[in-house]
Amino acid sequence: MVNDNADKLVRDNFWELPLEQLTRTEWEQLCDGCARCCLKKLQDDNTPADATKQTAPAIRFTRVVCRYLNQSRCSCKAYQDRQIKVPDCLVLDMENLPQSLYWIPDTCAYKLRYLGKPLPQWHPLLTGSRSAMEELGIPVTGRVLSEQYVHDDGLEEHVIRWVKA
Repeated sequence: MVNDNADKLVRDNFWELPLEQLTRTEWEQLCDGCARCCLKKLQDDNTPADATKQTAPAIRFTRVVCRYLNQSRCSCKAYQDRQIKVPDCLVLDMENLPQSLYWIPDTCAYKLRYLGKPLPQWHPLLTGSRSAMEELGIPVTGRVLSEQYVHDDGLEEHVIRWVKA
């Protein structure tokens, strides 16, 4: 974030601005709260047949979520300490967003705005509530299982197709 000094400022239609111009508060509010980023992912690290091609590893999403996800609210129970409790939890910012695009869900506001696309019509910033996104099944609520109940070797059994990167 470039504009951290104006931390409490939330401008009208801030989501239409380039991401670099958002305040910390605006950046946080851009998130729709779907929790799709909290889904455990499987990554195919096999080198492509043509090593000269710069292709991102294939990602498969599972219905397994982080143990700290409050599944009914799609919010992190350890948000402030998430990187301490889960060291590989990514705190998304403008520095790491470009190299993370290959795994970020295709409905994500950060990904869409980075690519110069508008927010989806169901986004809470446009509709004023979560109702439209819930009707479309965007949040993970009711379709996921905590990692506490799944062995790492069993993740493949929980691959889903309703989330794409």
